[in-house]
Amino acid sequence: MNKLLIHKNIKKHPLNSWIQNKAIVFLLLSLFILFPIPSLADLVKPALTEINVDASGQIKIELRASIEALLTGINGRYKNTKDAPNAAAYDSLRAMQSEQLAVSFDPFKKELLQKIKLTNQSGKRVNLAISKVKIPERGYTKVPRISVIYLKGELPPGSESLQWYYPLKFGDNAVRLRQIDKQKGIWNWSDWEWIRTDKKSQPLLLNKIAIKKPFFSVVKNYIELGYVHIFPRGMDHILFILALFLFSAKLKPLFLQVTMFTIAHTITLGLSVIGIISLPANIVQPLIALSIAYAGFENIFVKELHKSRLLLVFMFGLLHGIGFATALNDFGMEKNSFLTSLISFNIGVELGQLSIIFIAFFGMAILFQKRPWYRIRVLIPASLLIGLTGLYWTVDRLEWLS
Repeated sequence: MNKLLIHKNIKKHPLNSWIQNKAIVFLLLSLFILFPIPSLADLVKPALTEINVDASGQIKIELRASIEALLTGINGRYKNTKDAPNAAAYDSLRAMQSEQLAVSFDPFKKELLQKIKLTNQSGKRVNLAISKVKIPERGYTKVPRISVIYLKGELPPGSESLQWYYPLKFGDNAVRLRQIDKQKGIWNWSDWEWIRTDKKSQPLLLNKIAIKKPFFSVVKNYIELGYVHIFPRGMDHILFILALFLFSAKLKPLFLQVTMFTIAHTITLGLSVIGIISLPANIVQPLIALSIAYAGFENIFVKELHKSRLLLVFMFGLLHGIGFATALNDFGMEKNSFLTSLISFNIGVELGQLSIIFIAFFGMAILFQKRPWYRIRVLIPASLLIGLTGLYWTVDRLEWLS
């Protein structure tokens, strides 16, 4: 009887009511932020430029970029492409078949050739021409379609280095040069140079092998890439980690789940990058979305950590690892720093996951988890939202298979 009276008094206590209201406000704010997620378009990826100069002075360039983004002026400054003024035109172009998009791109070729620049050390401009454009077939329209624009030109006599310019209005870009090591008689690529401002690249040396980036610079670049891929850009992975967190914010169950997830995605990340395993994105992406839905809905019906949950987390981690590999392959990896790049990228992924857990713990769990109403008012609604979002993504991505 005394315990019942105490419990009633706690429920009526103004402080407890204030805390409950704060929890509800926090959850509603989270719902408001997360609700639009299913309709968000993805970020525009940076363009990748590979320059090859052969012994005869012929220049061949492969420019990998989103033609849809080029045509509509949508670049990396838009954190959500839906906010861009030409968002409707962008989505329309992404829905086109490759032949249709090629026709739409033709009038833009002249502007592209005028804006990009390749110059030698004296500032002499290389006259470039588009030799071919390779546009993939339309796939899942919410994933950027990366086309390859092939350019050709002739090296001016006496050229010792080249500089590449890709206007910032077209977006961020990265460039590297294929060089020949005359002493060893082999070709090799220079390191990628990432350009996030409206400026030319550093000189790309033609007659001297560029000095490789210091070890710590490579580590820093790939840790940053892995981190950003998770937080804030990896909404799939953010929701999955939050689902694991919501299941139990206690250290042991959370540690076991995150450990299984980490081991699994590390395995498939490494195997995918070296080409041992490969699954098409139109299979992987719906399954990743399904894993989010399952984790969210299971939180509602299961209260204790079982081996079956750990096994499922491990299986889902294998899928997410293949997804991570796509981002790493897009960035490009040099043979002489392969292991360093792979490990650094994975460290970045882990730091991104820890950031999500840290924010969730100090923003929600530490305040509300021990409250008797935590499961009903916080865990179940948030897990339901995650489950429904994952289910929406699953159905949406299945259109890719049709």
